[in-house]
Amino acid sequence: MSRRSKARELVVQMLYQADCNPDLPSTVVHEQMRERIAEDPEMFEFAWKLYSGTIERRDAIDEQIESIAQNWSLTRMPITDRNVLRLGAYELLYTDVPHRVAINEALELSKTFGTKESSPFVNGVLDKLVPEAKRSAPPRQAVSPRDSADE
Repeated sequence: MSRRSKARELVVQMLYQADCNPDLPSTVVHEQMRERIAEDPEMFEFAWKLYSGTIERRDAIDEQIESIAQNWSLTRMPITDRNVLRLGAYELLYTDVPHRVAINEALELSKTFGTKESSPFVNGVLDKLVPEAKRSAPPRQAVSPRDSADE
């Protein structure tokens, strides 16, 4: 598993925790994340940006997910699926991560934390959220194996 995949896994765990404990201060999450990735400051920064960005834009992300996931309100979704979708949607809508990478990472997270029904559901919702600009963008140029493993 790549370093960034591990960071995303931690982000989903922290989003889950924040979802179950809405009054949890972000400082507590920040400290817990720092403790878990203390040996890799670069990955801590990556994970914190994903977490804080997802939390900051959660209302807008939730609206978009609910508009796409027909017959599924967020409260009816399993907590793990809901938070994998939030992270995946954040990466699709607010970062420069290629859409194929964002969706693939979300699928792997849904396989790790969800049920056998999770990954097709996550895939279907996120595929509909891909901005047209990302969908029509040319693939990135070849990168070194180290860089691509870190996506």
